[in-house]
Amino acid sequence: MSGWQETPATALLILADGTRLEGRGIGAVGHAAGEVCFNTAMTGYQEILTDPSYAGQIVTFTFPHIGNVGTNDEDIETVNMAALSGVRGVVLKADITNPSNYRAAERLDAWLKKRNIVGITGIDTRALTAKIREGGMPNGVVAHSPDGYFHEPSIVSELKNFPGLEGLDLAKEVTTAQTYKWDQTPWAWNEGYGTLEKPDFHIVAVDYGAKRNILRQLAEQGARVTVVPATATARDILAHNPDGIFLSNGPGDPAATGKYAVPTIKLLMDTGKPMFGICLGHQLLGLALGGTTSKMHQGHHGANHPVKDLTTGKVEITSMNHGFAVDTASLPAGVTQTHISLFDGSNAGLSVDGKPIFSVQYHPEASPGPHDSHYLFTRFLNQVRVQKGLPVKSEA
Repeated sequence: MSGWQETPATALLILADGTRLEGRGIGAVGHAAGEVCFNTAMTGYQEILTDPSYAGQIVTFTFPHIGNVGTNDEDIETVNMAALSGVRGVVLKADITNPSNYRAAERLDAWLKKRNIVGITGIDTRALTAKIREGGMPNGVVAHSPDGYFHEPSIVSELKNFPGLEGLDLAKEVTTAQTYKWDQTPWAWNEGYGTLEKPDFHIVAVDYGAKRNILRQLAEQGARVTVVPATATARDILAHNPDGIFLSNGPGDPAATGKYAVPTIKLLMDTGKPMFGICLGHQLLGLALGGTTSKMHQGHHGANHPVKDLTTGKVEITSMNHGFAVDTASLPAGVTQTHISLFDGSNAGLSVDGKPIFSVQYHPEASPGPHDSHYLFTRFLNQVRVQKGLPVKSEA
């Protein structure tokens, strides 16, 4: 009887506590360290993998069938293509199958390789998710070697040298290198993306890691958008004479980015111009108002997070991606909590009393995720309309 030999593992996932998981490699060959988190979304994996807010992280998908609709050039969320993707790695349950979707242009594994993202399949993602829920988001390293040979000392060394996300300013790594204009509107069935022909407003967006669909939602509201780097000064921003200012999402520790962003935001608040922040932009606004932020145990990553709008009493299902949060108790007088997470009661929004300034922790642009929160873009542009003496639109 001929001997039988088990196929060797071509990928490893090693966690900081020594946990060692074997699987099958996909995407780029090599190894990459990052903070391991899990995302519960059932759709939108390409948008997730190109969201700059995931810089420095290895994403574990709880949904088992990732890659089944392939990839294309339309569903990329990062604006700064030079930065490729902030995601360090991806962890999947099932092997990637041939795509079955009319929009598919390429298999996910080939797409991952082109974007230099290391991946592993064959992992019990339910067990890994339970481990993260109990112990918090660990640092880890994912490695892929087609021949099954791994130089584990160098892999472990990279893991030990990864500093973790606390104290890390990643906005500078994913922000745009130069100022540019944006006028693309959201995707429509059988039409693709549109173009804003006659803008009514001018918004300056500070790019801490902005997603394309956020900019499209602003354009859909009639706003021509000027996008500026994360390090832009208040003078740089105001030189564009905006009707309003948007603070984008982004990765890393808000306290680290806040060292240069908070002084700028304080000066911008003094102008009286409407201001809207999302995700990291929300956290930076909270810091600028005198609040504090802290690292979360497991973070919020998914497209099914319930949030209550305390200003209307309505509950919306939202898309979230953050590992830091604004500390509600730290918010000073004159700042109102407007939204809360119904999962854990954490802060999900704030506004400044008597001023057209507000922000939310989640992603209302719905990429991926439901459309429940699109009203926030109307709320922001309504503040601009009020200042310009124009009729406001319904948020419904």
